[in-house]
Amino acid sequence: MSFIKRVLSTVTGIFVFLVICFFGLILLGVLFGSGDDDVVKVKTNSVLELTLDFPIKDYAGKTEFAEYPFLNEDEKNGLFNIIDAINYAAVDNKIKGISLDNNFINAGISQTKALREALLKFKKSGKFVVSYGDIYTQKDYYLSSVADTVYINPVGIMEFKGLSSERLYFKDFQEKSGFKMEVVRLGKYKSAVEPFLESEMSDNNREQISTYLNSLWNEMKQDISKSRNIPVERLNIIADSLLARNPNLAVISNLIDKVVYHDEYVNGIKYAVGIDMKNDLNTISILDYAQYAAKKINNYRKDRIAVIYAEGDIIYGEGDEDNVGQGIMSKSLEKARKDDKIKAIVLRINSPGGSALASELIWREIGLTKKVKPVIVSMGDLAASGGYYIACNADKIIAEPTTITGSIGVFGMLPNGKELADKMGINAEQVVTNQNAITYSFFEPLNDTQRGFIKEGILDVYELFTSRVAQGRNLTREQVEAIAQGRVWTGVDALNNGLVDELGGLDLALQYAAEAAEIEDYSLREFPVFEKDLDKMLQDFGLIKAKETILKEELGEENYKILKEIKSMSEKKGVQLLFPFSTQIK
Repeated sequence: MSFIKRVLSTVTGIFVFLVICFFGLILLGVLFGSGDDDVVKVKTNSVLELTLDFPIKDYAGKTEFAEYPFLNEDEKNGLFNIIDAINYAAVDNKIKGISLDNNFINAGISQTKALREALLKFKKSGKFVVSYGDIYTQKDYYLSSVADTVYINPVGIMEFKGLSSERLYFKDFQEKSGFKMEVVRLGKYKSAVEPFLESEMSDNNREQISTYLNSLWNEMKQDISKSRNIPVERLNIIADSLLARNPNLAVISNLIDKVVYHDEYVNGIKYAVGIDMKNDLNTISILDYAQYAAKKINNYRKDRIAVIYAEGDIIYGEGDEDNVGQGIMSKSLEKARKDDKIKAIVLRINSPGGSALASELIWREIGLTKKVKPVIVSMGDLAASGGYYIACNADKIIAEPTTITGSIGVFGMLPNGKELADKMGINAEQVVTNQNAITYSFFEPLNDTQRGFIKEGILDVYELFTSRVAQGRNLTREQVEAIAQGRVWTGVDALNNGLVDELGGLDLALQYAAEAAEIEDYSLREFPVFEKDLDKMLQDFGLIKAKETILKEELGEENYKILKEIKSMSEKKGVQLLFPFSTQIK
């Protein structure tokens, strides 16, 4: 027993120590976490290091803790925070230039293009932009090609070969394993479910993938051609023949300027800055500088434009930093709509879509909002399917040339393990009160009636989707049908077929929002603000117990349910449409 007591006392001690440490960190946050505007220092003759190897989102996010405001977070590592920092660096006398040093950029093509445009604008200040790489991926090189001088390590690796896409197909695997996906779809190009239906790529899918890959590649080639003064036709030859596969060939092909080691690259920057080779180079990371620049930029104006970010999969529910829920989107739109200081709204979408119901609810909220204030959509890397559904209700849609959009189609997919269960000796039996009490079972294949009901529901959503697009884009149903069928388009193609109004970035969308609101000078207000419950988070980590958990332990599960029901009934007011007694139906 004494051994057990010693173990328990040790475990308890560790637990108490962790709790003390946690709340000690909170106390330190209160004392030191805010108030010093100059936490980040920028020295004279500094070089901004644009290393972007972290996941880049359009919106870094704002987090608020209602009961612990000192824990609030307002990160500045989003795409547009970085662009703001680059813009500020152009007028900051302490910053002499920008270095892209072994970048390994972790961003989408449209995000990379937006950063590229910011660097081109920065160069107009007369300051330098240089790039060094041990390895250049194609996306790294696409960004780095704006540099005044592009360097590579003598034994470095260079990618320049064109774009490709690979899909896995599971039809034969399903047959062999017995685990299948029941699929119902509308739209011959709705290829998300094709791998479960076929053993190889369909002609329709190959056509659309080829079309948007070539469109993206053409955009990248044109930008590189302009920066490097290499004809587009020559770039294709370089890619086809892999004429940049090593540093020497890359120099001969004019994609790279110099082959040097990293210390030589740093010395070159020192020379450009005008400091002694014996002295250290003053550098500052883009993440630190973005925090610094955000505090220096005077962003207060009487009039405001709200930028609401819809980033991630669309889900039914509240939503969070990684998912677009109708809950948080509706709150953001409503706040922006009711705030008299906010004169217009830009909805920045970077989403592949998701829940049809949530998309419709967000669409509705946008409709209510644009009756009060202008709503302009800015599309990022993706605004497809449900992402386009919520976009089509805006007053104007701006897309990047490399945006993936469209995909106006609907599908439903359910897993089915009947054959797998048979192989394992599992048999499922059902008992029902009515003919259609079971709409779906994992252990039984869909019958014709069930499939018919599902298809009916999908057809209803598809009809609603296409009607929303027709209404929002002022197109006939026939015109929409010709560009729908689940087909994916780039921003360039979407402009030609009427899905978007103009090509450009968030800055252009803000310009149109200001014009629509008839304002010239404005500040930005960003949404959503993610609200967190620290007590709930601690409970999830097992550090503290919620009062409900304590009551359950003290009263017992059944007595607690009675107490909860009494409390619930006492809080209800007005007429209620309620089930007449409390029970659970499974």
